Amino acid sequence: MYPTVFSLGFVIFSMVAISWAKTASVPDFSQYPEGKARKVVFLNYFRPLIDRRNQTIRDNRHRLKAWYKQRQDLGLWTLSQVKDLASEYKMSDFDADNEKHWRTLLKRVDIVPASLALAQAAKESAWGTSRFARQVHNYFGQWCFKKGCGVVPDDRKPGAYHEVADFDSPEDAVVSYFKNINSYYAYKPLREIRARLRAEDKPITGMALVNGLTFYSERRADYIKELRSFIQQNNLLQYDQVKQRSH
Repeated sequence: MYPTVFSLGFVIFSMVAISWAKTASVPDFSQYPEGKARKVVFLNYFRPLIDRRNQTIRDNRHRLKAWYKQRQDLGLWTLSQVKDLASEYKMSDFDADNEKHWRTLLKRVDIVPASLALAQAAKESAWGTSRFARQVHNYFGQWCFKKGCGVVPDDRKPGAYHEVADFDSPEDAVVSYFKNINSYYAYKPLREIRARLRAEDKPITGMALVNGLTFYSERRADYIKELRSFIQQNNLLQYDQVKQRSH
């Protein structure tokens, strides 16, 4: 019995330690003066998280393209990997014999320009100082739709059932944001713009994709206009790694 208790305790301790490590280094952005100082800290913190996520996507896209070229001769193990990736991108009905499914998946497994991700994180979280950023690491204004999945917003309208999603860390919020952009049906226009840029061998930039986010906010066109201005005013296009794009 004692070894079992020790092992369970060690597992619990490890889980707590991992959770602490994921959040311990998150800056308190509100402690920095509003303006340049706070922006610098925010961008320096989130840029590596976003760049790492984009690199993971680039790697997956590279593999997916290779699998696509060999799709008639894939083994069972590789097919399993393809289907796992498809499931991650909300294509649980993926059929390896369906050409359209492959093309849809390739449109989904692709980068989100750093300028766009940084702009939305900063804008939605007031540079990391909003209530939801501080309490539940929600920096992108993401919702969830199961009771208890997050925090109920004070201004939720009668009859609505969404909550503001709760994340264990800013990195988890970044990963969720990327999956949301790359799989949710409302952002299909963004993915179509991105695919067209790929086909035309043009850079994938935040300014190019922003028009595909009309349904990210209830403010629709006004939100797009504000986001464009936000990217320009904060010189965020410099963070788009256009030289590293992969088709």
